[in-house]
Amino acid sequence: MSTTIATTKSETEPIMKRHSSAITLITCVLGLYGTFLTWSILQERINTKPYGDNNEYFQAPLIVNIIQALFAAIVGLIYTLISSGNSPFDVFTDNGANGFQIFKSMVLIAMTSSLSSPLGYKSLNHLDYLAYLLAKSCKLIPVMFIHFVFYRTKFPAYKYLVASLVTIGVTIFTISHSSKKTSVNDGNSELGMLLLIGSMLLDGLTNSTQDQLFKYKYKVKLTGSKLMCILNLFVFILTLSYTLVFKYQEIKDTTNFIHRHHEVVYEIISFSLCGAIGQVFIFIILEKFDSIILITATVTRKMLSMILSVFLFGHRLNITQWLGVVLVFGGIGYEALIKLKSKQQQQHDPKEQSSIEKKKKV
Repeated sequence: MSTTIATTKSETEPIMKRHSSAITLITCVLGLYGTFLTWSILQERINTKPYGDNNEYFQAPLIVNIIQALFAAIVGLIYTLISSGNSPFDVFTDNGANGFQIFKSMVLIAMTSSLSSPLGYKSLNHLDYLAYLLAKSCKLIPVMFIHFVFYRTKFPAYKYLVASLVTIGVTIFTISHSSKKTSVNDGNSELGMLLLIGSMLLDGLTNSTQDQLFKYKYKVKLTGSKLMCILNLFVFILTLSYTLVFKYQEIKDTTNFIHRHHEVVYEIISFSLCGAIGQVFIFIILEKFDSIILITATVTRKMLSMILSVFLFGHRLNITQWLGVVLVFGGIGYEALIKLKSKQQQQHDPKEQSSIEKKKKV
């Protein structure tokens, strides 16, 4: 009888684990969709749509960045304490001489991240939000460029194909763009793209430096949740300091704007919360599953964001622009497919699998 019970338990445990894993994945994907789709809608609402009868536009991107970074740092701290029970700052205090090296890298990442976002928002004065969203979906290009220039990283041939498809797609979309000029969008697409390229290059430097930071072997491991907390805290401090010293008028303008349009406060807070909580879902998917699932979820989320933007904010796309959209997301989808096939080959190759298991034991 006891043997039968033991056998039954051993058979049911894997099923229960798979069931629990599936529930976790579904919850995380739905959470990612819900938070970032809402985040995307609020981003367009805050930055490109008029408030009140006088059609006033909210143009204080530094204030939005400060609030979003603060919320993300707090959520990242809570997430770290719950997931590991340790302080996120132990990567500085418990890694000896390497702690200062990590600190310098974090400051560099925070600076590039702090500069990137305002440039991106500034480009919305000259570009339509759909062009901005599509270009921001193409992080592969600046990441590859920075990796190649600064770290001499070589890439497989398919990545160059993907980068070419994405570049052509964004170029076609931008050139064929024919949105109406508004008081927030002057239609100067050349200047808008220049600002956006600068923002994307800074994004590439941010992501590439993060990649290098995770490759180093430290006594105390740098996890995604710790990076989320520390990086956003540094961005908060840097952006707030810069605003107080050089852009104090933006604080006054924001205060006056809030007095006239109270709803902007709730929208900025909701925007910041959605971005912070969405990052947590991203890190959970990375830790418990793999990057392929994350890529699939984020690519489909970005497509849904574009579709929602078209329907909710009255955008119109011509055939040429749809071709650009297809090329961009086709390239990103092709990269995800290549990675998926590569992972499946590793799972079916006994030698590769044995090598992976040995690395895990070490």
